[in-house]
Parts: sequence; C-alpha cells; structure tokens
Amino acid sequence: MVPPEKHGIEFQSVVDRAYQEYKRHRKVADIMSPEVAVTTPQAPMAEAARTMGEKRIGSLIVVQYGTPIAIVTERDLLSKVLAGGMDLEKTKVSDVMSFPLIKICPDLEIREAARTMIKKKGRLAVFRCGMICGVITASDLIREMPDAPETSLVVDDFMTKDLVCVEDDQKIEDVARIMGQKRIGSVIVKEGGTPRGIFTERDLLSALIAKGVSLDVPAGEVCSPMLVTAPTGISIHEAATIMATKHIRRLPLVKKKKLAGIITARDLVEAYAR
Repeated sequence: MVPPEKHGIEFQSVVDRAYQEYKRHRKVADIMSPEVAVTTPQAPMAEAARTMGEKRIGSLIVVQYGTPIAIVTERDLLSKVLAGGMDLEKTKVSDVMSFPLIKICPDLEIREAARTMIKKKGRLAVFRCGMICGVITASDLIREMPDAPETSLVVDDFMTKDLVCVEDDQKIEDVARIMGQKRIGSVIVKEGGTPRGIFTERDLLSALIAKGVSLDVPAGEVCSPMLVTAPTGISIHEAATIMATKHIRRLPLVKKKKLAGIITARDLVEAYAR
C-alpha cells in the first residue's frame, strides 16, 4: 500500500503537471487586457504621454473615425520625440505613431502570440469579428509563462550584459535622450561609480510627465532603487515569476554580489518564442 504522504506528493505532482500543460495551451483571450486605452491622430503627444503615465500603461491605440488604425507607445515618445528634440506639445500623435496595427485572433495560443510579437516587433492588438477587443503586451505574456522545457533556458543567454549607465547628477532630459537614441527602456543610475538605482521609461511617464514635473531634474532624485534583483543562472520561467509577482518589467541580475546584466519582459518573451 502506498503511504499517504507519498501518495499526496505524487498526486500533487500530477496536478502541477496538468496545470502547467493547461497553461501551455492557454489562448490570447485568457490573458489579454480587455480595456483598450485610445487616442486620436490629432492629439498632442504631451496629452498622449500624460494619459499613458496616469494609467501606467505603455501604449495607446490610435482611433480615427471610430476605426483603430495605429498604435503609439512610450518607446515612440523616447526614440522619436525626446531623442529627436521635438516639442511634446507641438508634436501630434500622427507624427510618431506606428502602423499598421499588428492584429491577432483571441483564439491564438499564447506561445504563437509570443512568436508574433517578436517577429513583428510590437505590441499586439486583439480583434474579434473585425472589432478590437483587447491588447497583449510582454508583461501579459510573462504572467502566464508556463514551467515547461521551453522556459527552462537560463537568463544568461538572453540578458543584456552591456548596461547603459548614467551619473546621478545627469538631467532627466539628457537621460531620456540617451534612452531614445539607444532605443532602450531603462538605464542604471550610478553615484560615484556605484549603482544607486534604475530609471525606466515608465518612471518618465508616470513620475514626471503625468504629474507635470520638469525634466530638468537630476536622475538621482527620481530613479527607483533596485529593490528587486536575482542571481544569474536562473531559468527564464523563474525570472518571469519574479517579475510578474513584483510587477516589474526589468530585472537586474547579480553575480558574485556585482551587477552582471539585466533581463526585460521582452527578452523573456523572445526566449519563450523560440
């Protein structure tokens, strides 16, 4: 007769395996964000940036005459507006938006959605019967990443090792320009050569632009402390679990107590999509 405790362990493992197999075949409709925030082509980028910052989201669907035609993202704000020296108030959404929309079906399995996101290099708009019904971001995908062979790859193979760093006394307007020119979503803020914190494109939107704070402030005053780190060598599933639990999109990685790199939600999606 099987001992009760052993039987319990075996039963639990069967349940875990079944749940992970279920997660591997979940559909886009199960994980998409059904609330679609929108703007118009004529709206000034300052207004679009404030909306994204207030809602703590990274993109808006651009609608014209009731029809979704494009998307504008926080990366568009950085790489096209701020890096290009354009005026937020005078620049219209139509000047920098990305089109056409990358459309997917709600019945698509999430790994296929991940592959589409990496191939098309953008956020995904979910359409049902010709009507938009949701959006899918990298953060949505990592929240549902299954513990499976394809997610057992280690983060070391996908992390960014050449980190972009700025000094804590550099002005945010200059930091934002650097981020836009290099097309990156975060920088490490150092004080005297020692990492002090991290500044992200979401910080720019939510902590500064949405609140009308001038960008003429030192990075050290507005950067976020690196409260969450992880060791190198963990799997992409472990990294995804940490990021989803802590509600972050970038995870600094440490080796021998020193910062060795950083992994982003998009990096994890790319690894999962292989």
